[in-house]
Amino acid sequence: MVVSSMASIHDQTSRSVAASSELLSPGNGFKVGKANALPLLCQENGKDPLSDVLQRIKLTGAVFHLVDATYPWGVEVPPARKYASIILPSAQHVVSYHIILKGSGWAIVPGMAAMRFEAGDILVLARGEPYSLLSSPEQEPEYDTEATIAFFQEWTAGRLPFVTCEGGGGEGGAEYLCGFLGCDRRPFKPVVSALPPLLRVRQTAGNDLLERLLELTLSKAHLPRAGDEAVRLRLCELIFLEVLRLCMETLPVWATGWLSGLRDPQIGKILSLLHERPAEAWNLQELASQAGMSRSAFSARFTHLVGYPPMQYLTTWRMQLAADLLADGSSKVAAVGREVGFSSESAFSRAFKKAFGVSPAQWRCHANPQA
Repeated sequence: MVVSSMASIHDQTSRSVAASSELLSPGNGFKVGKANALPLLCQENGKDPLSDVLQRIKLTGAVFHLVDATYPWGVEVPPARKYASIILPSAQHVVSYHIILKGSGWAIVPGMAAMRFEAGDILVLARGEPYSLLSSPEQEPEYDTEATIAFFQEWTAGRLPFVTCEGGGGEGGAEYLCGFLGCDRRPFKPVVSALPPLLRVRQTAGNDLLERLLELTLSKAHLPRAGDEAVRLRLCELIFLEVLRLCMETLPVWATGWLSGLRDPQIGKILSLLHERPAEAWNLQELASQAGMSRSAFSARFTHLVGYPPMQYLTTWRMQLAADLLADGSSKVAAVGREVGFSSESAFSRAFKKAFGVSPAQWRCHANPQA
């Protein structure tokens, strides 16, 4: 990716200095890169499980800002649950991602080794852990968690500019775009669960779509127009989706998780079938036949890659679909059960309560009080 072209846009932007400036950025944990790329299978028979799952996690909002840090710089970010209600009040969970445009630094998550990042890296924090971004791994952060929360309050109140500056004014800083996506926490989150606590993805050469999205995003910093806020929200979501695709395409060969299962030709085919026809009366033998494998080999490979046995995955996905139908519609419980593959209302209710701890009717009342 041509980072310099994006940075040049920001160079045209006024370097506004916030009175108290904090940043969100991720840390370290798992590195993927172009050298590890494998063939990617996203869909079978026209069904795209990644899009299917992303639609079901229900993105509820997005915000982002640009950081210009000079040496020495550092920020400590608390767990997402402590700031989610500030930056995205309607979100039940916040996923953050950070795209490094210039310079370098270190990302640190408690209990994990410090990871160095540099221009061209994308950092993703999917699970809401606390973390720090620092110009060097040994230094104390310039801003602690209380100051970070104060920054979020000022930022979301509209009292800070799109570009925020921090640090001591020395050479050797960093510049990065920080994005935050809000989503619900309905029971099945295979994309979020598949990601490590902190993920670093290296942008691959020739990713024109991501480059254009970033250029457009940065251009909004110095060309204010009516409707910019809505445009920024959509751009933040699009960037995150493209980052997810890049992550899946560049996972190492030894990686496991839902994204790795989706990429595997045989397991990816089965995931596509389950998402395309979730109400069908699937059994293990039929799924193994569709994959062209023995029952034992298929079950072992599916479980190893996806993290669930095949039939448990199907049941869990059905419960996710049922939760959406109950929350978003007025269909009777029995009709919802039939739509996700249960011929008996009582069997559906038992499975739903086992997954959620409440009955379908109770879930609907909680999720949609006006239903």
